[in-house]
Amino acid sequence: MSRKKHQEPPAVVEAPPEPAGRSGDIAPVERQGERAWQAALRPRTFEDYIGQRDLIDNLRVSVRAAKEQGWPLDHFLFAGPPGLGKTTLAHVIANELGVNLHVTSGPAIDHKGMLASLLTSLGEGDALFIDEIHRLSPIVEENLYPAMEDFKFDLFIGDGPHAKAVTMKLPRFTLLGATTRMGLLSAPLLDRFGFHWQLRYYDLADMTAIVRRSAALIAVPVDDDGADEIARRARGTPRIANRLLRRVRDFAAVEGDGTVTGQIAASALDRLAVDHAGLDALDRAFLSVICERFDGGPVGIEAVAASLSEERGTLEEVVEPFLLQVGLVTRTPRGRVATAAGFAHLGLAPPAKAPSGGQGQGGQGRLF
Repeated sequence: MSRKKHQEPPAVVEAPPEPAGRSGDIAPVERQGERAWQAALRPRTFEDYIGQRDLIDNLRVSVRAAKEQGWPLDHFLFAGPPGLGKTTLAHVIANELGVNLHVTSGPAIDHKGMLASLLTSLGEGDALFIDEIHRLSPIVEENLYPAMEDFKFDLFIGDGPHAKAVTMKLPRFTLLGATTRMGLLSAPLLDRFGFHWQLRYYDLADMTAIVRRSAALIAVPVDDDGADEIARRARGTPRIANRLLRRVRDFAAVEGDGTVTGQIAASALDRLAVDHAGLDALDRAFLSVICERFDGGPVGIEAVAASLSEERGTLEEVVEPFLLQVGLVTRTPRGRVATAAGFAHLGLAPPAKAPSGGQGQGGQGRLF
């Protein structure tokens, strides 16, 4: 009985999006969905990129050296919570180098053949961006090692004793990886990156500048108080700031003259259940469960997840990072503990055992 020939699916290749400089560019893009909207607001050069100054300065030097000396850029890894600009950095690097950017994700490369298809489609000097790289399967990851180090790929043709090893030479390329869980990356993979950086939450000044830039691109008038109010409630995350700007714009257009003022921004965000510190309904529910149901902790994450009927991964990857950063909760070997700032944020009196945490109701705590 003849064996059916297996055909590999084509690799997904995404070119860097064109910048949007006029309001007319945004309207058709916005109808295409959230991904197209974010791409339209994405910076294209180091000059346009706001925040993460230490990282940008280091990348600027590396990219300039690679261009002037004619060598391929080293492999880079970016880590941090979602929405801080890891994908944007990949697009900026490719644009600054003047090379093609091939975009994929760890879960999409589900077998060795898919990896081979991706690598052989690269041109000399191209950049390959793998989002959520910690989700690569062990077999795919091990086959990525020689590609990163020696720019070659070993492929076996045939089965059993008649199998033949074929080594394919690959063009010199740059691998750009992004992860939200650096702790899940294996040591051998980490060692093969020439540089890895943990992106941090943005401070208030940078967030305000990002809101102003996005508002200018979509031709939304915004005053100082409006930009500051949106930036303050955006959790130090540009992606969230752009989404809040989009929602506040709707309120300004329907209930005002189209200008985003501080009063309209505050009213709109209050109605959207985003409080003065940027916490949404799930964040406050997480904090409330620890403070009220478990007397401030310590409590295990599984107990909190069961109380909220939420997945543990959602709480650990989406909710906790920001609450930890601003000092509203803390982690201990025995579980999660609400700080005095966390109790104060909910308007509760903290117990004597509660750690101090951030600045509570005074603002964004240690973040701002």
